[in-house]
Amino acid sequence: MHSLKETPEAEALVAFACGLADLAAPMSLDYFRTPLDVERKADLSPVTLADRAVEAAMRERIGATYPGHGIYGEEHGNANIDSAHVWVLDPIDGTKSFVTGMPTFGTLIAHLEDGVPTLGIISIPATAERWVGRAGAATQFGGAACRASGCTRLSDANVYTTSPDIFDEHGLRVFENVTAGAAMRRFGGDCYSYGLLASGHVDAVIEMSLQPYDFLALVPVIEGAGGVITDWEGRPLGLGSDGRVIAAATAELHAEILEIIART
Repeated sequence: MHSLKETPEAEALVAFACGLADLAAPMSLDYFRTPLDVERKADLSPVTLADRAVEAAMRERIGATYPGHGIYGEEHGNANIDSAHVWVLDPIDGTKSFVTGMPTFGTLIAHLEDGVPTLGIISIPATAERWVGRAGAATQFGGAACRASGCTRLSDANVYTTSPDIFDEHGLRVFENVTAGAAMRRFGGDCYSYGLLASGHVDAVIEMSLQPYDFLALVPVIEGAGGVITDWEGRPLGLGSDGRVIAAATAELHAEILEIIART
């Protein structure tokens, strides 16, 4: 796995990413629980002025500070993504939660080096919580290292997904088969569920129909907390992944879930 070494340049990159999260949080909160014009995108997911404004502000700051870096964003397209350094932005992950007043929406910020996510931030503006993951280091939450639960058996696991609506027919069978053997299954959370996994409260998350901006920031956060996150075939996540994601607190739990997926 790539490591974001503790050089002055790397420290500056982490500080810059945290600055992006600081920029985004008050902007999204200015729009939160206010009357919004909600539009439907081609995939039928809602988009608001808040999404577009937050991403535009982050893109402007990236362009001013790192003009040679690529940007892969949800709302304003992609630029220079063949670069060795690419930022992947989701200004408001959980737009459906956002427009219905639920505080679990977040801002996701990832930095890729040669296609590998080496830095990721999950920022939850409404609760002022933030997870910062960097390859080769412990994930930070509230200024201290956090750790996944250590759960190794599905029968002991609390498993989350955002909604059953994200699955196709086969995916729903997979989800049902996986969670049939779990201690508990819960719905909702969007990116917040992955932060809670990194902090040891949720043991596994299984989802599909995600886009790179939905999951690449999660990779350093989960891995830095001792967890495992891959696609449904156990492959590393990247810009070319198919949107099926599984995150687990331990390698043992991850392997058990992958085995069930393979049998379904």
